[in-house]
Amino acid sequence: MAEAFNSVELPQDKAARYAALEGEVASVLEGEPDLTARMAVVAGMLAQSFPHFFWTGFYRVDPGRPDELVLGPYQGTLGCLRIAFGKGVCGTAAQRRETLVVEDVHAFPGHIACDSRSASEIVCPVFDAGGDLIAVLDVDSEIPAAFDAIDAEALNRLLARVFSV
Repeated sequence: MAEAFNSVELPQDKAARYAALEGEVASVLEGEPDLTARMAVVAGMLAQSFPHFFWTGFYRVDPGRPDELVLGPYQGTLGCLRIAFGKGVCGTAAQRRETLVVEDVHAFPGHIACDSRSASEIVCPVFDAGGDLIAVLDVDSEIPAAFDAIDAEALNRLLARVFSV
C-alpha cells in the first residue's frame, strides 16, 4: 500500500488539491496543442499529486479500430495494450461514455486484471471540443474504495478543461 496515503484525508482537502492541480495543469499546458503531450502531463501530474494512485493513464480510441482502446501515456506498471469497447472497466466506460467508479475491481463483471495489485478504479471518458470520445482516463489504486464522487467530479472537470478546447 502507498505509505503516503492519508486515509483520514478530509473530502474538502481532496477537493482543494484537485482544484489546485487543475490550475497547475492548465498553466503547464497553456498553448500546447498536441494531445499526446497533454495526456502525458495529466497522467504524470495526477500520479505525483495523489500517492494512492497506483496506475494513472489514458487509453486512446484507435482511429483505425474505433471500437477499441489502445494504451496511451501513463504512469505505473505495464498496462493492457488494447481493450475492446464493452470489455472491463475501461471498455465499459468508453462504450457507455460515462464515468465509472469501482470500489472493488474484483467484483466488476469482466474486469481485466492488468496488474493484480489493483483494488479499486475510476475511469472517466475524455471528449474533444466536438463531443467525440477520444480516450478514457484510468486511475487505479491498491486501496479498496479509494475513489468517490469528489474524484469523479474533479477529474471530469479537469478533462473537460484540458481536452475540450
